[in-house]
Amino acid sequence: MTHVWIIWIIVAVVLLLGELLTQSIWMLCVAAGCVAGLAGALCGIDPAWQIGLTAVASVIAYFALMPWFKRRIYMKQSRDLQNARTGMDALLGRRATVTHEIKPGELGRARIDGDNWQVKAIGETDVIHRGEEVVVNGYDSIILSVQRISKQN
Repeated sequence: MTHVWIIWIIVAVVLLLGELLTQSIWMLCVAAGCVAGLAGALCGIDPAWQIGLTAVASVIAYFALMPWFKRRIYMKQSRDLQNARTGMDALLGRRATVTHEIKPGELGRARIDGDNWQVKAIGETDVIHRGEEVVVNGYDSIILSVQRISKQN
């Protein structure tokens, strides 16, 4: 069997395609082992030794790559958790439409995604009229603090 190296290439490619579809990491490690078996075949090593080389290289690849993959997955999950805001925090930065005018120092109401909230406009000296858009910049209990969105000319 002089063309055993072709089998190693085919198996490695199939495993890499499987890795792309399943993202199971172990297929990548076995594909790396197949590359070691390919190297053995190209050097003329006996097929039994090629299989042994593939097994050893696969295990080494697993122990070498697994910490790196775990670190990447942990970092991604940490970023996702930081970006996932829930409850009242999910309203921060959102736009709302005023449904009952907001007078300085008094409460009004605004609608966000179909929900009607009590709002106050801190620092505003003019009335914010019904239909105007505001942005949520804070909250105290269930009362949202909003700020008028300045109109672009």
